[in-house]
Amino acid sequence: MNLFVKNKGTLVFLLIGILFSITSVTIKAQTGKEKFTLNELVELAREQSLDAMVAKHQFLADYWEYRSYKAKYLPDLTLRSEFPNFNRSIKKYQNPDGSYSYVEDNINTSSLNLDLYQNIGFTGGELFVNTDLQRIDQFGDNEAHSYRSTPVSIGYRQPTLLFNEFKWERKIEPVKYEESKKRYLANLEEVTIKAVNYYFDLILAQKNLEIAKSNYSNADTLYKISQERFKIGTIAENELMQMKLSYLNAGSDLNDARINLKAAKIKLRSFLGFNDNVEIDLVPPEGVPGLDIEVERAVSKALENNPEMVSYEKQLIQSEKEVARAKAEKGLNADFFASFGLTQKAPEFAKVYNSPQDQESIRLGLEIPILDWGEKKGQFKMAESRNEVVRTDIKRSKTEFKQNVSLKIMKFNLQDDQVDIKEQAESTAQKRYDITKKRFMVGKVDVLDLNVASQEKDVAKRNYISALRSYWTDYYQIRKTTLFDFIKQEPIETEYEKLIR
Repeated sequence: MNLFVKNKGTLVFLLIGILFSITSVTIKAQTGKEKFTLNELVELAREQSLDAMVAKHQFLADYWEYRSYKAKYLPDLTLRSEFPNFNRSIKKYQNPDGSYSYVEDNINTSSLNLDLYQNIGFTGGELFVNTDLQRIDQFGDNEAHSYRSTPVSIGYRQPTLLFNEFKWERKIEPVKYEESKKRYLANLEEVTIKAVNYYFDLILAQKNLEIAKSNYSNADTLYKISQERFKIGTIAENELMQMKLSYLNAGSDLNDARINLKAAKIKLRSFLGFNDNVEIDLVPPEGVPGLDIEVERAVSKALENNPEMVSYEKQLIQSEKEVARAKAEKGLNADFFASFGLTQKAPEFAKVYNSPQDQESIRLGLEIPILDWGEKKGQFKMAESRNEVVRTDIKRSKTEFKQNVSLKIMKFNLQDDQVDIKEQAESTAQKRYDITKKRFMVGKVDVLDLNVASQEKDVAKRNYISALRSYWTDYYQIRKTTLFDFIKQEPIETEYEKLIR
């Protein structure tokens, strides 16, 4: 059997991506192919379903968030200008003799600035270099203009000496990105699980239509035979009415089966992104592969690959970050700023860069708590307690996670036996019905026995499909949990570079 061969900007990006992808899906959906195996349907769903597109663009949003984080540690060059900045007003002016008068003030200021910034991850500070030029124009009776330049200014800014935000970002952001990659793979597996369920919904609908057609044909034949036997007095009238009722019910069931089949096809087409012109038919599955998964190996793969494990690591780092922040805030706090540059002023542009003068600035700010009635200490203790709660919750969650994985594996390892049993039951129920039908036609069994045999036959066919559904659904649930393909014996991976292009 061939079954396997976060802010507004982010939201806008996600919606635009999905819109373009929907257009792409609509074009790609016009394949015209009518029959799909389970494996073909799964691959198609992972490639072009709307759910797969959403998963892709959720990952891309996370990727660009990670790229933005990395860009923070690259030089940032910015050109700023302001022209015009004109102000015309009447203001109060003090004369040399101490009296006051009002004068008209007509000023325009123009400026041009070039700034280069570089974040320093090791210290959490910022290094900057800038240059600027400014011109002031005075209009009116005292018309004049002058220039001021800062050819170069170099400085360093340290917001706090005791807590390094960049240090914690460098720990958290790579973990967040690793989680997003694994989350994308898990989301694709969730798409696969949906595809499996839609597949078996349609397979069951096809099987129900097949059963309904067969039952209707049999009921029609048996009702006609019953009419002839009633005429010669070999069956009673109530048995004839029972056969007529079975015939009418079979007709009703046939109509329901046709409607349910159409509904299942519509749902599957919508899931895959096909238009209404594509007619879908599925190839029924043929048994299952003999697969026995080792519990300890599956648990190990789940702990290694599951995105929840990476999420726990992220939560722990974030909790430790808050402890470090609270610890820094409860004691001495300081910030530092220093800069050195050159400056000059002149009435003419040609002279504004001649013989510049130096300018310096240095500032050290200190904050020393003297009496806060234990507020900062309390915040620190709360952060420590929350950190311990996070650690305990993660430990408990990991234990429950391992138990759940073990139970899933043990349940799955029994599924192939269930499939074999249901397959044998289907075959046995069909043989029993065929025998009972022959005996009814020769008058050796009554209508009730025939109806019971028919119902058991139908139930057995549906139970076999249900067993197949449970097998493949459980298998893909295990794949989602472990991100490992136990049939191919290889990890589930993807080429992220192709997604990013």
